[in-house]
Amino acid sequence: MNKIVKFVVLPLVGIIVAVVALAAYVAATFDPNQYKPQIVQAVKDKTKRVLKIDGDIRLSLFPNIGAALGKVSLSEFENDKEFAGIEDFRVSLKILPLLSKEIVVDTIEIKNLRANLIRSKDGKFSIDDLTGGGNKSAPAAKSEVPPVRIDIAHVTLEHATITYFDQAAGAKYALSKLNLRTGRIASGVPSKIELSATVQSDKPKLDLETALKATVTFDLDRQSYVLDGLDLSAKGLAAGISNLAVTAKGDIDAKLATREFLISKLAIAASGKQEGGDLNVKFDVPRLVVTKDMVSGEKIGLDATLNAAKSKLVAKLSVPGIDGNAQSFKAGEMTASVELQQDGATIKAKVTSPLAGSVDAQKIELAKLVATINVNNPKLPKNPIDATLNGSALVDFARQNANLTFATRLDDSNISGKAGLAKFAPPFYTFDVSIDQLDADRYLPKSDPKQKQPEQPFDLSALKGLNANGSLKIGSLKVANVKASNVRLDVKAANGRVDVSPIAASLYQGSLNGALSVQAAATPVIAVKQNLTGINVGPLLKDAANFETLEGKGNVSLDVSGQGSTVSALKQALKGNAGIKLADGAIKGINIAGSIRDAKAKLGVLKGEKSQAASQTEKTDFSELTATFKIKNGVAHNSDLAGKSPLLRLGGEGDIDIGNEKLDYLVKATVVGTAAGQGGKELTELKGVMVPVRLTGSFGAPQYKIDFSGIAAGAAKAVVEKKTEEIKAKVEDQVKDTLKGLFGR
Repeated sequence: MNKIVKFVVLPLVGIIVAVVALAAYVAATFDPNQYKPQIVQAVKDKTKRVLKIDGDIRLSLFPNIGAALGKVSLSEFENDKEFAGIEDFRVSLKILPLLSKEIVVDTIEIKNLRANLIRSKDGKFSIDDLTGGGNKSAPAAKSEVPPVRIDIAHVTLEHATITYFDQAAGAKYALSKLNLRTGRIASGVPSKIELSATVQSDKPKLDLETALKATVTFDLDRQSYVLDGLDLSAKGLAAGISNLAVTAKGDIDAKLATREFLISKLAIAASGKQEGGDLNVKFDVPRLVVTKDMVSGEKIGLDATLNAAKSKLVAKLSVPGIDGNAQSFKAGEMTASVELQQDGATIKAKVTSPLAGSVDAQKIELAKLVATINVNNPKLPKNPIDATLNGSALVDFARQNANLTFATRLDDSNISGKAGLAKFAPPFYTFDVSIDQLDADRYLPKSDPKQKQPEQPFDLSALKGLNANGSLKIGSLKVANVKASNVRLDVKAANGRVDVSPIAASLYQGSLNGALSVQAAATPVIAVKQNLTGINVGPLLKDAANFETLEGKGNVSLDVSGQGSTVSALKQALKGNAGIKLADGAIKGINIAGSIRDAKAKLGVLKGEKSQAASQTEKTDFSELTATFKIKNGVAHNSDLAGKSPLLRLGGEGDIDIGNEKLDYLVKATVVGTAAGQGGKELTELKGVMVPVRLTGSFGAPQYKIDFSGIAAGAAKAVVEKKTEEIKAKVEDQVKDTLKGLFGR
């Protein structure tokens, strides 16, 4: 034994002493700061970035190899702008593992770290040159770096700030006041972690102070992560919720490689203010186990309430005990309910269904879904409204989609179809719905003409993030008192724009085919293209706008667009074109032929104009009527009116002010014949006379003025022309008779 001590242990101790002495000497005599210029130049040559070392470099060789840096910063690629910087940095490596070509990090301490990460519009990151992300096509060089075994005594990060700019999305994210303290970090070793930070972003608006405490155990090779004693808190603003306070507590064990999870005593609570209301949410998972051989869980519950001054929303979800395995699991009847009270109205909805699924297939199925809906709103023409929906739903997490098949009866309407999500992120909605008949006016609030409400601006915010594609078919439809059949709407929504094309329907003895687009810009833009063929315009205008001035059957075309935040602003900004071609109709409210007949007896005394209110019992018949309109700033201008009747020929020009619902139009009626039904034989003397008729006033109470002095002047001119023709004819006859006498012929 003494020999072993003498010949083995003592020399080994001597070697260790010598190594320690040598290390102490090197550490005491070697000054790395002498090499700062070479280090800076090497970094610039290698990375094309500027390294600034304003503090001292300090080395330690025992008991661990380490380095400490003072104030250091690194610039952007080929730019003097700072990319990252620190005020103080310390790192050390354990010595013995180096003998086995292993790098074991012992300690990391960082103070006042600041870093700016940028993602440009072309998708490239500002660190691609450091990580190799900017040169994906280049073959990866064979690494000679020894393996790194994570075994860190502790990590300390104080007052760090990390900023991320996403130029493609126009968004900025920031972590500030970032502090991290850990115990020993090593694979399979529990470590207590304390983390705090302020999280901010502008898209979406986010400003939260967060804190996390937990005991963390991880195994990177097996992708296993355990959080024991999780204690998370957050306060601030998020998702439009102010004064937000969130807490989460529980235990989580996740094995990502095998999709196995163990959740125990997880309780999440949130409170805050949203749109002036108080929000409270509670979510509890007492126990949920997911392994290859077993899926088991206790009752999962969610309660959410939103109380505002004039409204209240209550939502609840309950999933009973779950039992099964990874291939197939099931639960009892899942129940979800929502109750909304607002402005004297109450909406209640309840959904129930057995729940089943598969962890391996990543699916959840609601095979016998039943939803009941009750709407009680005194302002609706139909009240209350009750409906029961039956169907099934399937959520496929692997394919990122969900589908709902349903059928229901609402009053006299049978509704069936499919709806779903083609993908989850960003959500893309699909639908294909068929309705046999629908009176939508039953479900639209009644308006009280005595209580004129201020005009509300369009709220199209929901369209900005909407992505959808679907079709709606209705056998018989009534909406805004307009009646149609065989209705079909194909809808596409993306990038804040909704296109409905085609819009097809049969209505008022004709057909409709067209398109509609809506853009949810800062000032909304709406465009309409419609072609109505073979339409009976009288009943259509009466039902749609209570406008009874025009009758006839034919074609109407419309191609208009407008930009405005309200209906009035939109109407006043309309621009585009319109056209009309009708047959066998009438202009109601005025009988031009009758008015001319009544004026005939007074042609000698009438002077000036006489204003008259339009009468629904009077009308001017036509066999053909055409006109085109140029629309600008909400005013439709026409200059090519052409109409025919047995008695009259109609022309005209003027403006129809759509924005202000006013008329200023001059109709030029010319007498071309007589008809007992519209003037009689007494108008023979007025043949060829042009009668000016000025239409003015509002759409609801139009007026017309007939220029009787113009009629008198025209009639006198016609009489003179007639007498001139008669005298001319007599003179010609006398000349002929004289010539015959002279020449004996």
